Amino acid sequence: MQIARRTDESKEQMPTIPTEATEKIVLDIGGMKCASCVKSVEKQLAQYPGVKSVCVNLATEIAVLESDVGVVDPQVLANKLTSIGFPSKPRTSDGTWIETGETGQSQYVKSAWHNFLIAGILLLASGIGHFATFPPGFLHNIWFHFGLATTALLFPGRHILADGWLSWRRNAPNMNSLVGLGILTAYTASLVALFFPQMGWECFFDEPVMILGFILLGKTLEQQARGKASYAFKHLLALQPQNARLIGDPQASKSGIVAVEIPASQVKVGEYLQVLPGEKIPVDGEVVSGQTIVDASMLTGESIPTERLMGDSVTGGTINQSGTIIIRATHTGKDTNLAHIISLVEAAQMRKAPAQKLADMVAGYFSYGVIAASILTFIFWYFFGTHVWQDITHNATMKMVDTFSHHQYPLGISSPKIVSQYSGLILSLKLAIAVMVVACPCALGLATPTAILVGTAMGAEMGLLIKGGDVLEKVHHLSAVVFDKTGTLTTGKPTVTDCLPITSAETLGPTALLKLAAAVEVGTSHPLATAIQTAAKEKELTLPCATEFKTIPGLGISAIVDGSLVLLGKWEWLQERGITIPKVAEEQAVLLAKSGKTVVGVAMDDSFIGIIAVRDILRKDAQHTVAKLQNMGLRVVLLSGDRQEAANVIGKKIGLDVEDIIAGVPAIEKAITIKKLQQSYTVAMIGDGINDAPALSQADIGITLKSGTDIAMETAEIILMSDRLTDVVSSIQLSRATFNKIRQNIFWAFAYNILSIPLAAGILLPITGFSLSPTGAAGLMAFSSVSVVTNSLFLRRFNKT
Repeated sequence: MQIARRTDESKEQMPTIPTEATEKIVLDIGGMKCASCVKSVEKQLAQYPGVKSVCVNLATEIAVLESDVGVVDPQVLANKLTSIGFPSKPRTSDGTWIETGETGQSQYVKSAWHNFLIAGILLLASGIGHFATFPPGFLHNIWFHFGLATTALLFPGRHILADGWLSWRRNAPNMNSLVGLGILTAYTASLVALFFPQMGWECFFDEPVMILGFILLGKTLEQQARGKASYAFKHLLALQPQNARLIGDPQASKSGIVAVEIPASQVKVGEYLQVLPGEKIPVDGEVVSGQTIVDASMLTGESIPTERLMGDSVTGGTINQSGTIIIRATHTGKDTNLAHIISLVEAAQMRKAPAQKLADMVAGYFSYGVIAASILTFIFWYFFGTHVWQDITHNATMKMVDTFSHHQYPLGISSPKIVSQYSGLILSLKLAIAVMVVACPCALGLATPTAILVGTAMGAEMGLLIKGGDVLEKVHHLSAVVFDKTGTLTTGKPTVTDCLPITSAETLGPTALLKLAAAVEVGTSHPLATAIQTAAKEKELTLPCATEFKTIPGLGISAIVDGSLVLLGKWEWLQERGITIPKVAEEQAVLLAKSGKTVVGVAMDDSFIGIIAVRDILRKDAQHTVAKLQNMGLRVVLLSGDRQEAANVIGKKIGLDVEDIIAGVPAIEKAITIKKLQQSYTVAMIGDGINDAPALSQADIGITLKSGTDIAMETAEIILMSDRLTDVVSSIQLSRATFNKIRQNIFWAFAYNILSIPLAAGILLPITGFSLSPTGAAGLMAFSSVSVVTNSLFLRRFNKT
């Protein structure tokens, strides 16, 4: 059977969609080494006309720009960055960048290990000649060490020197600029000593070699650690199906099913796909034939597979475990559930925590400050320190020379008299080099993004979508959690329990009342509306025609039914519309509410005609969730638009005190209630409906369930993909754990530089006689970056409860 693919010409004419004022551009950027590089890239991109905002992430090596639509050419931006030393390319929308990005990172790691292997061999040869006393004698020859240092600079160190030079040229020095300057200074001073022995300078060719060895080791380990940090996100990307089995309409087919394998990215909405057991479901769709068991654990964190029958929806990226099914595509490409998750996670990784602002500010001036500190170190020790503490500085320099005494140095270099003459210059130079080498802007640049990278990607694996670093910081300060009732604490699947006409008209019975209510509720999708419509369907009632629907979120709905205005909603809303509530209705409503039922009033024209009562079941994990939150020191509040009596029943079941149950609050006033609570608390709001959106937006943190409305998910900062209420606890715990890592990383990044730079500058030399060599400084610098990334990796030990 031949399968005809639709072409652009054959598509139905679609209505024009208004163009948004701004668009998002994503660039993959290489060559960034530290926070200074990030600032340089942000500065370059922000200067381009039409760019409104820029955010660059060192850990994920991408930039996200917001610009005027059609004004900015992504390729021009990429070319501009490439020309100044940051190889870049725009990210396409078809998913091809994923393979390219992973290949590029793999090549980078391979290259780093290659360079480190070369530097390691040079370091070993230098170390043997430096410390060994056994033959062969050429290992002790200064010319041999000159050759080693030269080889190290020309090959494994060439990239560092070139990148450092480019950074100087673009007026944005980075880590490589500092290291390169230190290496060249040591190498140049050693060349002077080698070719002009009469000056009596010390040759220390081993220093550039050892510095390079430690730097390349640190870079290699750091890249490996960063690869592990991004593992969870790569795993999420890997869920994207690559292929799909396209078939014709199974109902129209007479010659059997013939499948054609095509890229999943080319599937169009409405097409039919066959999914075999063990295969990934290629796109979001609806099962039109067959039944199966689907494993969705990679998206929701739910370990138990679920059954999918005809008419059920399935999500792209989940695994078809048992039967062969045929699905009709409902969402494809960037519109699939998985694509939205990936987009949210990636956007979250770009949103910086406010705690990073200080680090970013420091990073912009870091390299210049280090150069200034290095120059001041040299000036102080050469002109003052070596004269004030002559014995200490002379002994420190003689220790350096004694270490190299078995080398075959140029004539006169080992003479104590000559060394004494130049000991101040040698010591001052080495201390200045150590200051340049030990400073590490990398640790500052990696402190926040690596922790966010691990935390948000892990959250996605667990079914917790946290929208950014700023969210993590706010969650850390939470002191109160507010729950909506219907659809949040309850299952959101209520059933009609009572249908009570309250009217003098003898012709209106329970069935007629239900028919009127169901006809009006066709115009909305609220859980209560669904319950009323379901009750009418179960009774197989034929509904009258309703028109002119008007919905007031959280209050009520009206429509014209058979020429009469019918209203359904809360007491207060009906009274505002001029409806008088009979006393008998009030009494009956109180009794129903005290039993935990939600009461809906029904009016026609100007008369109140009846009551419909609906009961929703409390979620099984609601009480456990509330208890956990209270044990974490959080105040838990129930905020409901329902009657106080009904809210009290639910509140008592989950263990809340009366003062923590706030009921009868219309949707438009929920945000006001949240604002009042914010005067004393940092508030998280958990809701799922349209009527909760203002409150979700007003709260410090908005949390919604995946079953919630689109507007609720757009407004919320945390989305719970599994619809488990206990994930509220897990999301808060993960957010706190991630932010703790951010704070630890930033603290250690600053502490490292604050302590190591004075140490390298010789602050302990007058007291203890200890000075940090350039080689030791390089080792410390490498350790700082690796330690920050490794600390972030400890987040993977997090277990939700």
